[in-house]
Amino acid sequence: MPPLRENQMQKIRNVAIIAHVDHGKTTLVDKILYACQSFKEHEKPGELFMDSNPLERERGITILSKNVAVMYKDVKINIIDTPGHSDFGGEVERIMNMADGVLLLVDAFEGPMPQTRFVLQKALEAGLEPVVVVNKVDKQNCRPGEVHEQVFDLMYSLDANEEQLDFATLYGSAKQGWMSTDWEKPTDNFFPLLDAIIEHVPAPKKLNGTTQMMITSLDYSTYTGRIAVGKLFRGVLKPGMNVSLVKRDQSTIKTKIKELFVFDGVAKVKADFVEAGEICAITGMEGFEIGDTVADIENPESLESINIDEPTISMLFTINDSPFYGKEGKFVTSRHLRDRLHKELEKNLAMRLDDIGLADSHMVYGRGVLHLSILIETMRREGFEFQIGQPKVIIKDIDGVKHEPVEELTIDLPDEVSGKAIEIVTQRRGMLLHMNAKGDRMHLEFEIPSRGIIGLRNLMLTATAGEAIIAHRFKEFQPYRGDIPQRINGSLISMENGTAIPYSLHNLQDRGRFFIDPGEEIYEGQVVGENNRQGDLVLNITKTKKLSNVRAAGNDEKMRIAPAVKFSLEEALEYIQGDEYVEVTPQSIRLRKIYLKEHERKRAK
Repeated sequence: MPPLRENQMQKIRNVAIIAHVDHGKTTLVDKILYACQSFKEHEKPGELFMDSNPLERERGITILSKNVAVMYKDVKINIIDTPGHSDFGGEVERIMNMADGVLLLVDAFEGPMPQTRFVLQKALEAGLEPVVVVNKVDKQNCRPGEVHEQVFDLMYSLDANEEQLDFATLYGSAKQGWMSTDWEKPTDNFFPLLDAIIEHVPAPKKLNGTTQMMITSLDYSTYTGRIAVGKLFRGVLKPGMNVSLVKRDQSTIKTKIKELFVFDGVAKVKADFVEAGEICAITGMEGFEIGDTVADIENPESLESINIDEPTISMLFTINDSPFYGKEGKFVTSRHLRDRLHKELEKNLAMRLDDIGLADSHMVYGRGVLHLSILIETMRREGFEFQIGQPKVIIKDIDGVKHEPVEELTIDLPDEVSGKAIEIVTQRRGMLLHMNAKGDRMHLEFEIPSRGIIGLRNLMLTATAGEAIIAHRFKEFQPYRGDIPQRINGSLISMENGTAIPYSLHNLQDRGRFFIDPGEEIYEGQVVGENNRQGDLVLNITKTKKLSNVRAAGNDEKMRIAPAVKFSLEEALEYIQGDEYVEVTPQSIRLRKIYLKEHERKRAK
């Protein structure tokens, strides 16, 4: 793609894609790339470029925003991916800064979902023009007409203006590779969608004045170092140009652009000229952060900084000091941990870090358990070993009154178990706001303190036999709602270092349920199960059967050991109590007491 010249300014469209998990966003983008032939010979369609991070593919969610660009009818369309979950609010805020319009993708059966609502609200507040795509109209029982009405009602409830409410709607199936303005008249291509983007998404506004570009995301290359990505609002940029970097605190640094890139398909190509309205990447600059403005060398003017929703939850990160320290991980020291967390701060806008005066521990603040668990999961895959304390909700003092974060919670579940779900949520200080029947399923909406959401998913999935679909998003800080019942059952704690013996596990099964398998290595102070009763219980599960040469009367009974309960990372974080840690290593997730020796635990109490 040749570099853009001045008269091509109006031939750019910057559009962000909004969609709920599994509504077909990644497939849609792949089909757009394919329709515009943005694939190289060696690339195959259907490789899912947008969710390229292995964690994103496993969980089916978008965590990091990415950029691709296609050419259609001499117009360059920059497509920006957006995360759907409200825990990634920091990412969403930045993307809306780069876009001039949004593509709202909804499932023709499910309709708009809670996480869609969160990103859509941010887009409407930013004044972006929406184009609605009702996807999966090839599904059985789909209801495109009703879904279109629901989207209109949702936009109206989010205070969309008249232009935004007069949105264009397309129907189609990204999987089958077609889009149409009428769902009953399928086409055989994606061109109606691309035409709608060109017609309804405005070209970037041409502003007069000196150079201004907001850095909205970071990239990294082992050859060129850190890369700044953002949208140029005013002026022009060229390689080798001297610029000012205006920081968030309004201080300025003089620096120089080394190379300039624009997006072409899924790749970056060098450009010798970038005009206002284009999304570009810059190498060679030093000391920049997300939210900084690249400005004119003589008259630097900064853009308004990005407002990020504040954190609602905190967790203690500390080095691994268990007996199994250093067996699996490459990075185990306090210096490794500190450097990695500070590096994350550069690009993870919604995260905060507080050094609490201990060399080996840090308090990390985030938007929710999912937000921080993605960071933990990424770190363990990189080879880090560390321990995490119990997630704690941030309590604020406003005008002398204790306030806590409150979230909107929506649960979609079978009608017959809705009573049980309402009971569980109200026990956790939740308030039922709406109840709607959708066929044989019930759609419930609650307002609940963030404290009540920690550990709720496990309870709800158990109570509804895995049928509940749960989503939540931060609403606001409200006065403290009182105590919430916590886990009543105590922990089963190992008394010895050693190997879990099947004979001991079999004999102790009546004490509770175990989290470890026979033959697994364990250590003193490790939480190996959940007690059936209140209070912790210390057990010896490394004890073997005493064998003698006197034959016992009757045969040994057959050993039947119940399967161990295995926690995912989020489940483990939500399960632990205040005096416990989750030990995270590249291969294992273990639960343990902060004090491993029993006499130390008694003294601490």
